[in-house]
Amino acid sequence: MSDLALNLDDWAGRVEMAEDELSAFPRLAMASTLDVEDAIAGAALPPLWHWLYFLPVTPLSQVGVDGHPRRGGFLPPAPLPRRMWAGGRLSFHAPLVIGERASRTSTIVRIEQKAGRSGQLVFVTVRHRIEANGELKIEEEQDIVYRDAPQAGAPVKAPEAAPTDELWQRTITADPVLLFRYSALTFNGHRIHYDAPYATREEGYPDLVVHGPLIATMLAGLVREERPDAGLRSFSFAAVHPTFAGNPFTLCGKPSDDGKQVDLWARDHHGHLTMRAAATLD
Repeated sequence: MSDLALNLDDWAGRVEMAEDELSAFPRLAMASTLDVEDAIAGAALPPLWHWLYFLPVTPLSQVGVDGHPRRGGFLPPAPLPRRMWAGGRLSFHAPLVIGERASRTSTIVRIEQKAGRSGQLVFVTVRHRIEANGELKIEEEQDIVYRDAPQAGAPVKAPEAAPTDELWQRTITADPVLLFRYSALTFNGHRIHYDAPYATREEGYPDLVVHGPLIATMLAGLVREERPDAGLRSFSFAAVHPTFAGNPFTLCGKPSDDGKQVDLWARDHHGHLTMRAAATLD
C-alpha cells in the first residue's frame, strides 16, 4: 500500500458535529432563486433544501486557489486538484421544520483510490445523520471525488445519450446569476460555478459548470411539482457528465406503473445524459 493510501486511510472514521437553526431566510431566498414561491408555504423544508444549512464557514485565509477550503481538516488531504460532489443517497424519516434547531453528525465511512482513463481518482464517502428534537430526520451519504488536472491528449469518455421516454419534463437555462445565487446560498466558493476564466483556463471546462446538487434539487422539485401530495421517502443521484451554463437542459421523470418509484434524469441541449436519479414515494 502506498504512503498516500496510508495517509488518507488515517481519515477514515473521522467524525464532525454541527448544529444550526433552521431559519426562514435561506428557504425564502432559495424559493426566489428557483421561482417556486409555493415552496415557502407551511413550515417544512422541501426535500434536499437542508443543503442550505450546516454550512462550513472557512476563513478566507484558509481557502485554496480553487475557492474550496484547503486540503485537510475534516476531509482528507487528497493531493489532486479537481474536486466535485459526485452523488449521494438519502432517506427521509421526518420533515425538517423552520424554527427547529437541528444537529448533523458526519462520519467519513469510506476512502477509495482508483485509476481512471483521465488519471488518478480518490473517492470519499461521508455519512450524515440529521436530528432535531431528539428525532432522526434525514440519513444521507455523499460521494466526493478528487481528480487529476486535465491532461492534453488524455482519452475522453464519450457522453452517454439520455433517454427520451420521460412522462414529466421541465426545461431550465442556468445563467450565471442563478449559479452565483446558489453558490452564495450554499457558501460554495468553488470558482468553476461563477468564475468563467478560471473554469476554462485552469480546470479545462468550456464554460461555467452547473452545480450537481442544484440539478439534484431541481429533480427532487420536479417530483414535488408532479406529485405534490406524495411524501419523498428516499432519493439517490449520480453525476454522469457536466452541465454547462448558457444552454437549456431538461429535467426528466418517469414514474412506475404504481406511482411509488420514479426514474429521474437530466439531459443537456446535445441530448447527453448529465445526471441520473431515483425517488421512492409514500
